[in-house]
Amino acid sequence: MDIKIDETLSRMILSGAGWRGVFAENGEHESPSPEISAAHRVISALAGRVFSDFLSEMAPGKNAVIVGRDSRPTGKAIVDAVIRALLAEGREVLYTGITAGPELMAFASRAGADADRDKTFASIAGFIYISASHNPIGHNGIKFGLTDGGMLQSDEMKKLLAGFRGMISSPDIIKQAQELLEKAPPEKIAAVYAAEKDLKSAALDVYRAFSAEVISGSRDKTKSEAFFDVIRKGLQKWPLGIAADFNGSARTTSLDRDFLTSLGAGFYGLNDKPGEIVHRIVPEGESLNTCRDFLEELHRKDPAIILGYMPDCDGDRGNLVFFDESEKRVRILEAQEVFALACMAELASMVWTGELSYDKEGKPLVPTAIAVNDPTSLRIDHIARAFKVKVYRAEVGEANVVGLGVKLREQGYQVKIVGEGSAGGTIVHPSMVRDPIDTLGAILKLLAIREAREGSGDSKGIFEIWCSLSKQEHLYKKDFTLTDAIASLPAFVSTGAYTDDALLKVKTTDQGLLKDNYQKIFLGDWEEKKTILKEQFGITGWEAIASNGTEEKRGISRFGEAGSGGLKIEFYRQDIPIAWLSMRGSATEPVFRIMADAEGPDDQLERTLIKWQQKMVMEADGTAAV
Repeated sequence: MDIKIDETLSRMILSGAGWRGVFAENGEHESPSPEISAAHRVISALAGRVFSDFLSEMAPGKNAVIVGRDSRPTGKAIVDAVIRALLAEGREVLYTGITAGPELMAFASRAGADADRDKTFASIAGFIYISASHNPIGHNGIKFGLTDGGMLQSDEMKKLLAGFRGMISSPDIIKQAQELLEKAPPEKIAAVYAAEKDLKSAALDVYRAFSAEVISGSRDKTKSEAFFDVIRKGLQKWPLGIAADFNGSARTTSLDRDFLTSLGAGFYGLNDKPGEIVHRIVPEGESLNTCRDFLEELHRKDPAIILGYMPDCDGDRGNLVFFDESEKRVRILEAQEVFALACMAELASMVWTGELSYDKEGKPLVPTAIAVNDPTSLRIDHIARAFKVKVYRAEVGEANVVGLGVKLREQGYQVKIVGEGSAGGTIVHPSMVRDPIDTLGAILKLLAIREAREGSGDSKGIFEIWCSLSKQEHLYKKDFTLTDAIASLPAFVSTGAYTDDALLKVKTTDQGLLKDNYQKIFLGDWEEKKTILKEQFGITGWEAIASNGTEEKRGISRFGEAGSGGLKIEFYRQDIPIAWLSMRGSATEPVFRIMADAEGPDDQLERTLIKWQQKMVMEADGTAAV
């Protein structure tokens, strides 16, 4: 058999977000086939082997690896190759079956935290998760992590990739991989699958306790239950029903229904069988139409059912739909709005609990920050200013924003919330991964906690705290709704990350060169447009910003310095940033993504900027590719 491993690898994207590609044997992006090619089977086995070698250095003395997958058709075949390779390398494998990404990573994080207290966890070194997140159904991927609860950080992934590239350079690597796949004893393979049900149950138990800690802010069960009793009492007075279009994702096997109903919310599920993927996976735009229609139907029967969400296939992100009382219809909430709503709710919750408090001059007693990706809307900066907390930005990529959050905590900052606003991904400490339960938990607190904390000496609930700090006291009323809360967010219009306007195909492979060429075009265009931009939108200046990994460098003189990272042009009205343009080649999809963000309730400036950005990038690509 001719196994074309080099050709197959050339079509894959190997990045910190995982090793992704079209794994379906027929090569079709939307293929429902469960079969994978011989080359992909070899690559999967070698991924298991190189990760085992990596763990020998990173976690010496620990022998077990957690393995889980999302609900994609090809997941079973990839898992089989990975499990065989790990067993052949002498590893113990703990297979949790179809498991949501946040659930599996919570399981891994508790393994790290509880290793000294629970011998079940003592030998766990890390995890492998089979998923391509939001990519089409024919895609799949392999993600790696240790026991800190997140995926490998940038430097760790570079080390793993270096080991993998060195391994596949061996002239007989295909023979080695085939021998690896045949080496694992059949009885050990059977034992791994036989333990799947029990391990899945253990993962759910851990995830349930972990989610309670994230939402309540306390690992102490007595304290978290007291906090949840406040939510339950609030929801008894202000009932809330939640609809979920699971779209056959890994969250179909997770805790959503039981956990949310335990807090007093109503819950209604659709497409809730694993693998029942009935429409586009990415939870944005048209993908939310099914959830929107489902919520419309439910709301007609029960007006308390006002909120819906749809996760992606690994269940680490869930964007929202809601019944908009002002428009009398269910509306899709844009990803940037989802993240802004969660940030506002979490920061106000911190004030309510006393985690975020102020001195007589109104300064936080503990320095507090938010870590976000570079194309997160400026609306987050407006929210942060109201709470007097700082915003720091990293390059796109969950590992980057999580890593930035870790760095900021090491510097003495209190960092409760991080995330990727451009994707609606909310991460609430101590979670290290995006999670729709984090988003929903923030909204539950916002809507249910309408009175002051007992003994606080204050009189405000969470939404009233936000209205007061943002100088919008006139918006507050005791019977406020989710519509009122969303309307109170700063007005911005942002390009959706998965809209046609945002996705370009470029020929230039050297992104630094592309950005250098773009700079020449931008500078020329700026001279032509600056007068009209000032007259129409009040723009008086700009600044170029590069984001690479966890670092942001402002005021760069050469745009190509951004390399393959993010490049952003921030526009100012006097000294106040009011809009930006961004660009970056995706590390998980074969696209070059551009976006615009602009202050104001209408889309005139955003439309002007994104069309200008399209023109400049394509012109730069034509110049650079010659």
